[in-house]
Amino acid sequence: MMDVSLMNAASGNKPRRNLKSRLVPLIGYGISAACLVWLYWGFDWKTELRRFAAADWRWVTLAVVVDLAVYVIQGWRWRLLLTPVAQPSFARSVQAVFIGLFANEVLPFRSGELIRCYVLAKWTRIPFSVTLSSAVIERLFDGIWLIGGFFLIGPFVDLPGYIREGGRIFGIVLLAAAILLGVAIFWKQHAHAAVSASRWSEALFHVVEGLHAMGRSASFYAAAAVSFLYLGFQVVPIYALMQGWGLDLPLGAAVVVLVILRMGTILPQAPGNIRAFQFFTVLGLTLFGVEKATATGFATLVFVVVTVPLWLGGMVAVALTGARIRDLQRDARSSLEPATVPPRTGTRH
Repeated sequence: MMDVSLMNAASGNKPRRNLKSRLVPLIGYGISAACLVWLYWGFDWKTELRRFAAADWRWVTLAVVVDLAVYVIQGWRWRLLLTPVAQPSFARSVQAVFIGLFANEVLPFRSGELIRCYVLAKWTRIPFSVTLSSAVIERLFDGIWLIGGFFLIGPFVDLPGYIREGGRIFGIVLLAAAILLGVAIFWKQHAHAAVSASRWSEALFHVVEGLHAMGRSASFYAAAAVSFLYLGFQVVPIYALMQGWGLDLPLGAAVVVLVILRMGTILPQAPGNIRAFQFFTVLGLTLFGVEKATATGFATLVFVVVTVPLWLGGMVAVALTGARIRDLQRDARSSLEPATVPPRTGTRH
């Protein structure tokens, strides 16, 4: 009887868990839809479509080429970061990045980050937990450069109060993450002791070992430097599209828009960051006196130009694996289970 009651209790909890798992995405989609309505309410599509057609497509082409190059640079950086623990090929690293980008465009909450780490781990036989930790380091590098740019532009641009406050909070979170990374890199034994009691201890063992190996390598600092190049290249498409759209704004405006856009889309959201992407692009442009209608048209152009090539490149990258993106998502999630983590190798010394 006890077993039956436990089974009934478990079955009773399952619908509640399913409801919760569905409710959070629905809320996110609802917020996205509301913001899109606000952005495009009263938007003159007929006029703006003519403006799209009149854009200087030489600048648009430059934006597309450089935007694709950005993610080739990301693959290069990822390979540098993983060099101390494995030797992933440059082509495989770039392919995994594009698979992740495509997944981010079609799945919510930036699932592509998980999928790209799973795919590269499978190809290179690196523990999944290590490729995940390398992705976290990537974001830490990006965050450091972004927060530097944020405080650099602060004295020159009248940022809204909530943006400034968000930047401070982001800086505090970034500092905490950097401290944890430093502990894993320079005080490995203390990090092992801290995670030993966790049910994820096997996975966290590999994380600490991987972080220690990556952080004490010269390629770690090379990857940090390439992160500046990675973010710097992202300014070019925005500036090129400003020129192609006929906006008479300096290069510094493109830097400001990028910093606000990247910081505004840090948290996982709807597929492709739709809504947040347009909203923060519009916000950045209005700081320079650009009218909302013009800024919305520009934000739409930027979204299309930087998204469509990723769809195409991502579809090719996924097709080369012979798998479906949903299957990769399922396998990546199942690989997070503690029981699937490879057995420990090496010692704790």
